[in-house]
Amino acid sequence: MNLTERDLKVIWHPYTQMKTASPPIPIVRGEGAGLFDEQGKKYIDAVSSWWVNIHGHAHPYIAEKVSEQLHKLEHVIFAGFTHEGAVELAERLLAILPDNQQKAFYSDNGSTAIEVAIKMCLQYWLNKGNQRTKIMAFKNAYHGDTFGAMAVSGRSAFTKAFDSLLFEVEFIDLPDKDNIESLKSKISNLKSELACFIFEPLVQGSAGMIMYEAEYLNQLMTHCRQENVLMIDDEVFTGFGRTGKPFACNHVQIQPDIMCFSKGLTGGTMALGLTTCTQEIYDAFLSDDKLKTLFHGHSFTANPVAIASALASLDLFLLPATAANIDRIETSHQQFRTKIQNHAKIKEVRQIGTIIAMEWETGDNTSYFSSLRDKLYHYFLAEGVILRPLGNIIYILPPYCITNAELDYVYSKIEHALEEI
Repeated sequence: MNLTERDLKVIWHPYTQMKTASPPIPIVRGEGAGLFDEQGKKYIDAVSSWWVNIHGHAHPYIAEKVSEQLHKLEHVIFAGFTHEGAVELAERLLAILPDNQQKAFYSDNGSTAIEVAIKMCLQYWLNKGNQRTKIMAFKNAYHGDTFGAMAVSGRSAFTKAFDSLLFEVEFIDLPDKDNIESLKSKISNLKSELACFIFEPLVQGSAGMIMYEAEYLNQLMTHCRQENVLMIDDEVFTGFGRTGKPFACNHVQIQPDIMCFSKGLTGGTMALGLTTCTQEIYDAFLSDDKLKTLFHGHSFTANPVAIASALASLDLFLLPATAANIDRIETSHQQFRTKIQNHAKIKEVRQIGTIIAMEWETGDNTSYFSSLRDKLYHYFLAEGVILRPLGNIIYILPPYCITNAELDYVYSKIEHALEEI
C-alpha cells in the first residue's frame, strides 16, 4: 500500500468527514514555503499549515537548535523543577510584550493557553472574595476546541453537538462607530458579574478573516479598564507579525491583562502554548491557603525541545530581514487587493499585515459547507497551491520567507479561478 492507503486504514483526520473527503495528500518533505508529495510535486503553503509556520518549513536554524536540545535534555517535570530554556523564553518574550505582562504560564497549544486564561480570570475573582462568573466574547469568535475554549467561541456547526454542555457567555457584536456606546453600556450594566472579556484582536480568523478597526477595540478596552473588567487578548493567531506589528495589541494603546500564544510561537515546529499575565493577577494566587493555587498543568508543560524551537523562532523573528519580509508581503497584498477588489465576483477584500481575505459573491450561500469551497480547494491543490477556503472566503497567510515569484503565482491562480469557477 502507498502512504495514502495506509493512512486511510488507521487515521481519523481533523475537521474531516471521512466518508466523503478526498484521500489525504502524502507530504514527504518541506522547504521554505513549499511542501512536496511522494511524486515530487510542490505545493506552495499559502496558509502556513493552519497559520503556524512563519519562517518556512524545515528551517535549518530551528532544526539545529532542536537537535542540540535533544542531546541535552528532552523533558523534565515542570512542577518543582525548571530549566534554562523555559526561563530564557519567558524573559525574552515578556521583554517585547506590553510592559504590564509580568508572568508566563506554559501549556501545550492554543486551546489550552485559552483554558488557562479563563481559569485565571475566574479564580482571580474567587480568590479576591468577589466571585464573578460571566464571560464576555465577540459573536463568531473562535478560541479553540477544548470545552472552555469552545464555550467562549461563537455557536456554530463546530460546537452544535456540545452546545447544551457549554457555559453561558455574553456575546457582543464587533465594535464600530454605530454600536460602540451601546457596547460600553452593556459592559457597565454587567461589570459586577463579568469575570473577563476575551477577544481576537483586529481579526476573527476562523469566522472568515473578519476584520475590525483598532480605534474601536481600543475604546472597548479602555472602558473595560475603567469598569475593572479583566481582558484576555487571544494572540494565538495574530501574534508574531501577522497584523504587520509584532503583536496585534501593538495597534491599540490599552494593555490587556492576559495574553495567549501558540501557532507561530515555535515557528510552526512543535506544539507549545503560553499564557502571560499581570503581576496583579499572579499575586491573587499567592497565599498560605493552598486552595488558592492555580490547579492547572500538562505532562509536557514547558517541554525543553518545544522551548528550544520557540527560542530559535524568536531569534529569526527579531531579525531585520523578517521585518522586511513582513513589509514586503503586506505591500504585495495591498497591490493585489487594489487589482481585484472591483471584480464582479468579489464581494469584499479585507487585508491587514500579511493577511488578505477575498469574499466571493455567492448571494446568501456563504456557509462553511458551500459547494464553492470544495471547488476552489481542489482547483488550487491541482495547481500546486494550498489554500483552505472558509466557505466562500479565500485567504492568503503565507510564511514570511515566501518569494515574490511564489506570491505572484498564488495571486495568478486566484485571478484565474475568478474567471473560470
